[in-house]
Amino acid sequence: MRKRTYRPGIFGVLDIGTTKITCLIGRGDSDGTLRVMGCGWQRSRGVRLGGITDLAEAERAIRAAVGQAESQADHHLRSVTVNLSCGQPESRLFNVRWPVGGRAVTDADIRRVVNEGRNRAVTDGRDVIHALPLAFSVDETTGVEDPRGHHCEQLSARLHVIDASSMALRNLAAVLARCDLDITELVAAPLASGLSVLVEDERELGATVVDMGGGTTSMAVFAEGQILHTSQLPVGGLHVTKDIAGMISTPLGSAERLKVIYGNAETSSDDDREMLNVQLIGEDEHQFTRMARSRIVSVIRPRIEETFELVRDRLDGAGLGRAAAGRVVLTGGASQLDGITPMAARILNRQVRLGRPIGVRGLPDNATGPGFATPVGLLAWAAGAGRTLHDIDFNEPRPPGLVRRLVEFLRERV
Repeated sequence: MRKRTYRPGIFGVLDIGTTKITCLIGRGDSDGTLRVMGCGWQRSRGVRLGGITDLAEAERAIRAAVGQAESQADHHLRSVTVNLSCGQPESRLFNVRWPVGGRAVTDADIRRVVNEGRNRAVTDGRDVIHALPLAFSVDETTGVEDPRGHHCEQLSARLHVIDASSMALRNLAAVLARCDLDITELVAAPLASGLSVLVEDERELGATVVDMGGGTTSMAVFAEGQILHTSQLPVGGLHVTKDIAGMISTPLGSAERLKVIYGNAETSSDDDREMLNVQLIGEDEHQFTRMARSRIVSVIRPRIEETFELVRDRLDGAGLGRAAAGRVVLTGGASQLDGITPMAARILNRQVRLGRPIGVRGLPDNATGPGFATPVGLLAWAAGAGRTLHDIDFNEPRPPGLVRRLVEFLRERV
């Protein structure tokens, strides 16, 4: 089983979500531990479904979150590892073969087989974010974890490729450039969440992370220590809030409060008897109407049921068999709704638990809940966790000069 290791150094990460923007600065120590030095978060502005809708508003929110983390850490960030939730990310699997010719496999061969898969995955209007090797084969020998040094005629690899809309990624890069920040890496949000909330046995035996954010719900299927599939739904906790606001004619702020304090995904015999004070849209802020708690629950329940039915359909259609049939770990801010775990277990027909960030020291008390799973996972990834053959840079360098590039092209394909 793969052990989690962290690189020494200081790392900055940024989680840009629909409801909040979070920045963490962490340090990997020489003893292999990872400690949070600074944490900043702000209510999200200029962001919808993880994508940038208003550059100026998003810039102000990002600057405020980053500045707060920098102040706590006493460290200035020049680049950050950023979550990928915009651009409708898609997940595909590729099998790639590369001729080796009977010699020993080298780092360069592994880079080439990965980049060959990356090139095959390119489609118009989309950029490849991850090309993650899941398993290697040397000739007829399968299941090779590290093929370097093996002699073979042909090297094969199974790759998990995640891509996203090019324009959405350009807008993301544009807003960070306005904040004087470079992007060190983009990391799929459900991959980061899985690194944050799953224990080693869950990643090895098979588990699905369902990250319920404000604007989206994303899924990641893990097995044998690897991420095999990701998917995203355009529905989240903010949709529940808007349902409440629309159905009972209350302001959005009041609807969010009712959801957090009194909301439940499951009905109770006491719901009809418990009366709540509800502010109505257009009325004086000190005027309230009385309403049974059951009215709030009756609005919340159908939306949550629909969300888990969509999750079930995506998992059943992923074609991953037993890997997608393992236990489910719910995380993200919207997963904290009362009654949501038993509902998920019933609809998904799987064992379900609530996941919180683990494995990182120094998190503030208000940042230890499921809503901070993605930024903590981003920090773990930035410090080296979750990578296959982490000592290889899969971005193959391009030789300078036209002639040398032509020679390299021919050498790779002849």
